[in-house]
Amino acid sequence: MKKEKYSVVIIDDEELCINNVCKSLRGMNKFEIVGTERKPEIGKNLILKTHPDLLFIDVEMPHITGLQLVQSIKDKVDWNMQVVFYTAYDKYLLEALRTSAFDYLLKPYKEEEFQTVMNRFLEYTQNEHNGNSFKAQVSDLYSHKDVRFLITTIRGYQMIDIKDVGYFEYNAIKRLWYIALHDKLVNIKRGVTSNDILQLSNNFVQVNQHQIINAEYLDTIESKKCLLSPPFENKPFLISRKYQENVEDHFFMI
Repeated sequence: MKKEKYSVVIIDDEELCINNVCKSLRGMNKFEIVGTERKPEIGKNLILKTHPDLLFIDVEMPHITGLQLVQSIKDKVDWNMQVVFYTAYDKYLLEALRTSAFDYLLKPYKEEEFQTVMNRFLEYTQNEHNGNSFKAQVSDLYSHKDVRFLITTIRGYQMIDIKDVGYFEYNAIKRLWYIALHDKLVNIKRGVTSNDILQLSNNFVQVNQHQIINAEYLDTIESKKCLLSPPFENKPFLISRKYQENVEDHFFMI
C-alpha cells in the first residue's frame, strides 16, 4: 500500500470538526483530502466513489453512527482502506478500538496525538504483511473470536460476552431490540436490525420475527416452541414456520 500520496475522506456532521482535521492535515505532503461531507448517507457514497486510503469519521452523528456506517459498507469496500474514528471518551468503544486494526482520536485532540495517529498509519503502510481486508477488520471490530461483541445501546456502546446473552427481543412500543443478559436487560439503539444482530455471532438464531435466542442455551424443542436452560428457563419462545428448520439444525449441533 506504499504510495507517494494517500487520499483522505473526512465525514463529520460538524463543520468545525471537519475544518480542524483539514487544518491538522495541512502541511503533511503525503496526504491529499479528496472529499469531506457532513451528511453520513452522502458520505457513504463519497467513500465508494473516491476509494480513499484513509477515512476520518465521527462516531456520533444524526441517524447513523460512524460505526454503523462503516459496518454498512464492509461488503462494498474492496480496497485497503484504514479508518480513524474520533469521539468523546467512551470506555467500551475505546476497548473495542484498541483490539481492532482501526485507530481513534479523542475529542478534542491535541496536535501531537494527531501526529501519532498519522505516523501509525504510515508505519502500517510500510509493512507489506498488513494484508487484512477492510471487511475482515470491520468484522473483527464487532466480534472478538466469537467470544465478545460490540453493540450500540441507547446510552452509548457496550462490550458484551456472548455467554451472558440469553436472547434478544423486539419491543414494538419503543421500536427497538433489547438484550436479555443474566442479570439485566439492555436496550439497543434504534436502527439496529435483526440481521445486524445475527451477524454478531453464529450462536444467535432467530425463532420468530421478534425474538432471537442464543443457541448455547437452547434446551428443549416442543412442537412449535422452544425453551432455554437456566437462567432463562422461564420464558417459552414460539418458533415460526419460517425459522423452524434453522432452529432445529442449531439444536442438533449443540
